[in-house]
Amino acid sequence: MTGPSPAFLDRLATLLRPDQVLRSEAERWAYGCDNSRRQALPDLVCFPESHDEVREVVRLCHRHRVPLIPRGRGTGTTGAVVPEGGGVVLSTERMTRMEPVNAADRYVVVEPGVTNADVQAAAAACGFFWAPDPTSAAFSSVGGNLAYNSAGPRAVKYGTPRENTLGLRAVTGDGRELRTGVHTTKGVVGYDLTRLIIGSEGTLAVITEATLKLTPLPGARRTLRLGYTGTDAAAEAITRIMAQPVVPCAVEFMDAAALDLVRAEVGLPGEVRALLLVEVDGTTRHIDDDTGAVLAAARVDGLAEARQARTGDEAAQLWAARKALSPALRRVAPDKINEDVVVPVSALPRLVAGLEAVAARRGIAIVNFGHAGNGNLHVNLLYDAADSRQRAAAHAALDDVFALVLDLNGTLSGEHGVGIVKRDHIVRELDPEALALMHQLKAVFDPAGILNPGKTLPAPGG
Repeated sequence: MTGPSPAFLDRLATLLRPDQVLRSEAERWAYGCDNSRRQALPDLVCFPESHDEVREVVRLCHRHRVPLIPRGRGTGTTGAVVPEGGGVVLSTERMTRMEPVNAADRYVVVEPGVTNADVQAAAAACGFFWAPDPTSAAFSSVGGNLAYNSAGPRAVKYGTPRENTLGLRAVTGDGRELRTGVHTTKGVVGYDLTRLIIGSEGTLAVITEATLKLTPLPGARRTLRLGYTGTDAAAEAITRIMAQPVVPCAVEFMDAAALDLVRAEVGLPGEVRALLLVEVDGTTRHIDDDTGAVLAAARVDGLAEARQARTGDEAAQLWAARKALSPALRRVAPDKINEDVVVPVSALPRLVAGLEAVAARRGIAIVNFGHAGNGNLHVNLLYDAADSRQRAAAHAALDDVFALVLDLNGTLSGEHGVGIVKRDHIVRELDPEALALMHQLKAVFDPAGILNPGKTLPAPGG
């Protein structure tokens, strides 16, 4: 692309105010990246403030065959908002309208620029919460959460955005307006376009409004920190915890390599080589019994420490190890490959053992942590990209990791999405017929292929 034509620019000037368009190169660079550390320069950055403005910008891009890259706050890690081929970045950050919480029907209607944290605050004031709670919740937007189907720790009990979104308002790649879903918790009329658009990374439609299903806040919560002498014992505990009737609202795992990065900061006993952080929520009347049931399931051979928080401050202290990990990772290696793979919970022991074998075989450090309650681990391959041997070993290890995950009936991404980073690997998971149907769906929603081109799906026949 050589840049938008004068006719395109003239029409855009009639749709948006000058302060809704970034034209200077320095400002545009800031909207050409995400947490993948990939970056490309968009030709323009637009800030629509309403559904109607989104619709008109999409129609303009469709008419002139200009790539359009929808963007939230850029907290993703897969390059899904990087404008590799130039074009227009459409930022929804100024679309921040939120209707009053409908407490009777347990939902709230929001625009995509509203942050996850703002939704949680508004819902909490009425005694509710929205289940998705990604690590970036304080900054990430609802639109981004929906585009990636980003969930966080609570997904083990409460589900992902797909299970917690009743309906959407959106604009397809050729500018058609549609409403999907319902305002009820049941509804089977027509195909489920809501769940199709959620997780599609802006390749099918631009979300302009979402009706979010809310859940009542629990009356009580307990936090457990469980230390094990090895990852095999911790993995066994996870399967036992998830096999009994009380479902925790979070089960977070950290392996020995992760703990070695934060041990001194959080005071872990030396014999602890794997850690589970478990949260149980429920009614005040039953919380102690429920916590006891989870703790009983967690008592396997190799349990070296079991601590329970009774106050909010104590819970924060127990979570300190998990919160200290991400900053520690940035300090220990110049580069990392961060994957979020998922396997059936029963396969976790084999996944963890297999990852340890990959690290030993390839001679690189692999740090594993994540949402173990639903089999979702963040696998971090640490290396120095300036060292050709380490770089080659890291990419060979990544291939091993993907092969291991698929052999265990797992999936290559749980909540980070596909974007650019995993796009060319998904042919290993999807069969050719399924992939062909996905390309056909893309063509129906976006006939000219302008919406976030080159993301999520490899090129047809690629």
